[in-house]
This record gives sequence, structure tokens and C-alpha cells, in this order.
Amino acid sequence: MTGFPLPAFPLPAFLAGFGLSVVAVVVLLAVVFAVAVAQKRHSVIDTAWGLGFVVVAAVTFLASANDGDDGRRWLMLTLTAAWGLRLAVHIGWRARDGKEDPRYEDMLGDAPGSRNVYAIRRVYLPQGAVMLFVSLPVQVAMYAQGAVGWLGWLGAAVWLVGFAFETIGDAQLTAFKRNPANRGTVLDTGLWRYTRHPNYFGDAVVWTGLFLVAADSWPGVLTILSPALMYWALANKTGKPLTEERMGARPGYREYVANTSGFFPLPPKPGRGA
Repeated sequence: MTGFPLPAFPLPAFLAGFGLSVVAVVVLLAVVFAVAVAQKRHSVIDTAWGLGFVVVAAVTFLASANDGDDGRRWLMLTLTAAWGLRLAVHIGWRARDGKEDPRYEDMLGDAPGSRNVYAIRRVYLPQGAVMLFVSLPVQVAMYAQGAVGWLGWLGAAVWLVGFAFETIGDAQLTAFKRNPANRGTVLDTGLWRYTRHPNYFGDAVVWTGLFLVAADSWPGVLTILSPALMYWALANKTGKPLTEERMGARPGYREYVANTSGFFPLPPKPGRGA
């Protein structure tokens, strides 16, 4: 027999664990929806976004106890939980004023019929589906066989770069907004000098790192579309475009767009387009 035999993978156990993840996400979003209705603001789901991945990682970690490699299971749980909890705390603190996010006001303002039912269809169900799909590298890796190899540790290093990038970027933006003198101006220093969205870029790199950890053992490489979807959403759909639409009228933002990379960090160059 030629070639290298693929490591065994406990597919029935994985499918059972995936079913548990679906149930966990549905329960989480149901709780979030109840809180949103009580507070009359559906933007609370943004805080639950990171928490959802933590829940999926925790459920899959427990479900895979007798199947996956313990080293990879702990690594995936630790990396996912660190990213998800930091993001949840950051967004929750940012939204502590209790006001509805303008994005959701625009989306739900002209809802046909019940605003809450419309929110379920347009916000909760899509986010739940995306959460389960994007988290596939985490779920698959929990059941993967064999010790973590060089590609897995490379993935952890890539994750660390992305985590540092988004954490530092968020901290710089928070400090910028805290200064009243900066009201109505554009942050173009620190990491924001090299990319207009260091937080979104960092998120994308984090999920690239998690994918590499999964790809270290079969069949993790098959989850490549999960980080690809995260990249596409952040750069072309729900991240960068919506933020820039909201910022477009701010004085100096057009010049900032012309001089600063739209997503991937690059040296600023006057006259360069987005």
C-alpha cells in the first residue's frame, strides 16, 4: 500500500458533539434574545458573539474527553476561551450605556410586522449558523488524534499575533475615545496608522491560527472555509464596510482612507486608495 495512512477520526462521536453544540448555541441565543427584549436593544447579541464560541469550545471539550488528544483539546479550549472572553468583556464594557447600536436601529427600524420576530430571522438565526460554521476548526480539533505537531504550535503562534493585534488596537481606540479633545476626529496613530481595522484584522488572524491548530491533524484541513468566511465577513460584509459607512462623513476620514490600508497592515502611503 502506497502513501501515508490518514489518522483515525471518531466521526460518530464528532457528529454527536456537534449536535450538542447546536443545542448549546440555541439555548444561548434564546437567553440573549430574552435579555434583548427585556432591555429593548438587540445589540446585546454582539456581547454574546464571543461567548458563543466559548460555549461551543467548552461543550465540545467535554464531549470529546474520551476521543481526542488531550494536549490539542486543552490548547483549543484555552485559545478559544481567551479570545472569546476578551471580546465579550470589551464589547460589553463598550455598550454599558444601555443604548441600541445604530446598526441595529437601521436594520430593524423598518421591520415588517414584529420587530422582535424580524430580529430572530435577520440577526439571531444567521449569527447562530455562522457561529457553528466558523467554530468547525475548534470542534474538529477536539476529536483529532495524535499529539500536537509543529503546524499546531505554529497555529498557536499565529493566534498570539492576532490576539495581540486586536487587543492592542482596541486598547488604542478606547484610549483615543476617552480623550474629549479627540471627539469628531480620526485615530491614525499606533496600529491604526497601518490598517483602518486592526481589531478586525486581528480577529481574522486569530481564526487562521485556530485553523492551523486543527489542520495539524486529519481532517482539520477540511475546515479551511471557516476562517475564509471570517475573513470575508470582516473585510467585505459585516465588519469593515459597515464601520466605514458610519465613519464616512467624519472630517478627515476620506484622507485617512486614501492614506491607510483597508485591512492588511501596510506602511501608510499618501495617495494610496483603499
